[in-house]
Amino acid sequence: MNRLLRLSTALALGVLTAMPAMATELKIGLQDDADVLDPAQSRTFVGRIVYTAMCDKLVDVSPELKIVPQLATAWKWSDDGMKLTMTLRDGVKFHDETPMDAAAVVATIERNMTLPESRRKSELSSVEKVEATGPLEVTFALKKPDVTLLAQLSDRAGMIVSPKAAKELGANFGSKPVCAGPFKFVERVQQDRIVLEKFQDYWNKDNVFIDKVTYLPIPDTTVRLANLRSGDLDMIERLAATDAAAVKADSKLKYEAVVNIGYMALYANIANGARADNPFGKDKRLRQAFSLAIDRDALNQIVYEGTAVGGNQPFPPNSPWYNKAIPVPARDVEKAKALVKEAGFDRVPVEMQIPNNPVAQQMMQIVQSMVAEAGFDVSLKSTEFATLLDEQTRGNYQLSRSDWSGRVDPDGNIHQFITCKGGINDTKYCNPEVDKLLNEARASTDDAVRKQKYDAASVILNDDMPIIYLGHQSWIWALNKSVTGFVPAPDGMIRLVGLKKG
Repeated sequence: MNRLLRLSTALALGVLTAMPAMATELKIGLQDDADVLDPAQSRTFVGRIVYTAMCDKLVDVSPELKIVPQLATAWKWSDDGMKLTMTLRDGVKFHDETPMDAAAVVATIERNMTLPESRRKSELSSVEKVEATGPLEVTFALKKPDVTLLAQLSDRAGMIVSPKAAKELGANFGSKPVCAGPFKFVERVQQDRIVLEKFQDYWNKDNVFIDKVTYLPIPDTTVRLANLRSGDLDMIERLAATDAAAVKADSKLKYEAVVNIGYMALYANIANGARADNPFGKDKRLRQAFSLAIDRDALNQIVYEGTAVGGNQPFPPNSPWYNKAIPVPARDVEKAKALVKEAGFDRVPVEMQIPNNPVAQQMMQIVQSMVAEAGFDVSLKSTEFATLLDEQTRGNYQLSRSDWSGRVDPDGNIHQFITCKGGINDTKYCNPEVDKLLNEARASTDDAVRKQKYDAASVILNDDMPIIYLGHQSWIWALNKSVTGFVPAPDGMIRLVGLKKG
C-alpha cells in the first residue's frame, strides 16, 4: 500500500511538473487609442507607449534623460560632426526571425526618409545618406552637423523594423507591425485593444517576466481608475490629478509620478487650407489676446491639483532651455480686450476642437469661460484623439488642443512643429527667420550657442503665437500592488523589461 501511495504521489508530482506555468498577462489602461502602428507614420503619445514594448530603437533614454544603448551598443561622432558611426548589437532578431543587422538599419532609415506617408522626414532631414560600413556597423553621413540626430534615434526615427515585412506591407505596415522589441504584435481592434505577446527570441528575454500585454484605450479617467480597482486592469497611465490622493490612500494600489518634458498647447490654424481663412488665424493680436485672457496658475490648481506648472514656451520654466526674458504671462483681461478692439472686433467666434477625455474637457471649459471675458465666443468640438490629430493634419480645424509628450533634446519640442516643412507643422506657420535660427541651433555642438538661437526664436514665436502654450503636467500612473519593477520616467513611457506581476 505504501508503495502504491508513493507511486501515485510521484505520478501526481510528475503531472504537475509537466504542466506549463500559467501565462502572466498585464493589462494597461491608456487614455487614448493609438493611431497607425507604423513608427514611420505615427504621431500619438500612446502609440509610443505601445512601441516601447514592441519596437526597440537604436538608443533609448534613461530615467535621468541620458542616451543609453539599445540596438546600438556604441557610437561616435567624427571630429567635424558630419558622420555618426554606430555599432550594432549582435544576434538580434526581428519578430519574423529575420536578422536585425546593418542592412536592416539602412533599410529602415531610408524608408523613414522616403516613404510618402512618413512623418520622420524632418527628424532625419540632416541625413545625406546612411550606409552599412560593416555587418553590424552603420554610418550616418550628414548634410550639415546635427547634434540632435542621436536624440531623434532614441524615438520613432530610430525604431528598426523588419525590411521583409516593410517591403511586403508598404504603407500598410501598421496592420501587422514587425519589430525587434521584447513583445510581438498579436492583434488590434480599433478603439478596443492592442494585444502583444512575449517574443521568445528577444535579445534580453531573461529580463522579460510578462508573457502577454494588452493595452485598452479608456478615455474616461474615472472609468479607467474603476477598472484598475476592480482588477480588470493592472496599471493605468495619466491618472487624473484629482484622484491622486485616493490612490495614495488605497492599500491595494501604488502611485507613481514624475514631471514631464512635454507641454500642453493650443494650435492655431495659420495657413493649413481653407479653414485658416478666419480672423483668429490671420491676426496675431487675437492670438495674443486669447493667451493673455488665460490664468495658467488657476488652471494648474483647479484641474491638476497643483501637479502641473504654467508655461508659455515649448520648454518648462525649470528647463535650461527656457527663455527667462519671456516669463509666463499673468492674466490681463483689460490688455486682452484692448488687443481685440485694436484688431477691429467686439466679439470673436472661435471653434476649438478638444480630445474627448474628461481632464482636457474640464480644462478647456475653464479656458472657454476665461477668454469669454476678453471677447472670445468659443465653441468646443469634442472628438476622439486620433481623429483630432487627423483633422489637424488635414487643416480641418480653427483652434485645436493637442499636447506633446516631450523629447530629450530641445529640438524635438519645437523644430518639427514650427519650421516651414516640419513633419508635424499642422498650423502651417512659416517664418524663414525662425527656420534659420532653429536650423543653426541643430548644427551647433555648443549649448551656449544653441541657447542663444532658441531664445531668439522664442521671441518671434511669442509674438506670432501660432502655438499657445498652456503649461506642463506631470505623468501620473496608478498600479496594482502586485506589479513591481516599474520605473517612472520623464518621457512618460512604460518600459516592461524588468517589470513583474506577482
